[in-house]
Amino acid sequence: MKKTAKKLPMWLRYLINTVLFVALLLSSTAFVNSGSVSPYHTKVIILCGINMILALALNLATGYLGQLPLGHAGFMALGAYSSAIFMRYITAMPGVSASAIFPLGVLLGGVIAAFVGFLIGIPALRFKGDYLAIITLGFGEIIRVVLLNIDDVLGFKFTYGAASLKNIPKTTNFFNTFLCVSLTAYIIHTVMKSRHGRAILAIRDNEIAAEACGINTVYYKTFGFTLSAFFTGVAGALYAGYLGVISPGAFGFMKSIEILVTVVLGGMGSMLGSIISATVLTALPEVLRAFSQYRMIAYSLLLIIVMIFKPSGFMGNYDFSLSTLLGKLGGRTGKSAVPEKEGEDNE
Repeated sequence: MKKTAKKLPMWLRYLINTVLFVALLLSSTAFVNSGSVSPYHTKVIILCGINMILALALNLATGYLGQLPLGHAGFMALGAYSSAIFMRYITAMPGVSASAIFPLGVLLGGVIAAFVGFLIGIPALRFKGDYLAIITLGFGEIIRVVLLNIDDVLGFKFTYGAASLKNIPKTTNFFNTFLCVSLTAYIIHTVMKSRHGRAILAIRDNEIAAEACGINTVYYKTFGFTLSAFFTGVAGALYAGYLGVISPGAFGFMKSIEILVTVVLGGMGSMLGSIISATVLTALPEVLRAFSQYRMIAYSLLLIIVMIFKPSGFMGNYDFSLSTLLGKLGGRTGKSAVPEKEGEDNE
């Protein structure tokens, strides 16, 4: 028989994960703030992080839950406008620091987007496939049109409509963006590893069978959709703090399609794939900016080539887990190379 050691305990894996993440985030932030990275490239990296959150959020509803919503641009708009309006009015007060109040603005954007997502999800998630896509697309367009015209109804300037909401405090930076990226990935990963995540996956695989097994499909579909809307609102809040000016036109139908394309290219149900795809699709147009007349052709060709030769996306449904890797390494290094003989004294 072979003598094997136990794998690393789960608490130790999470502790190592946390230490490595904090070290990587702090060192990356120090490197960016040192001036080694130009302001232009820093802005591109921050935009990559925002798009990562958008892709992870939609992946929860599409890749894990198995639904096809097309209204996430509306939730992003809600998060952006609610956070921007809050930050504008609060920071106008004397003695209020924009950077100190920014976490509340991000949280507010996520909560409002989640609340509206909950209200929309209850009736919309009774439908499936194309019908759900059409309904959520309609709700997303309604949100955009309301933001565009609500000032005329209220009789005073609130969202400023097509004139754009300006003078938003630019509080989004490298540190808080990638802190939100990591928290989004951690929360989604934790949920999917729990019994709630297994129920969500069961609904994706076979909703009728899941309901027959006693899973409350309406509850879990609404829960997954609401959580997805929350993270989309967080991304919208970061986006508002990144640009400093927003308009309803930036959250149209094509923005929802752009997020969906990112998820499909990365791989449905793969968080690592969503992160890689968001990075590639955000950085590629910037890399090809020197070939401005050809860059959109190259961008489109990349999408076509990936869909032909890798229809499951960059990563399929594969997800990298450092905890699992650490557990395997701990078990592998604990194996004895010399097998024991029967009856041999082990003392």
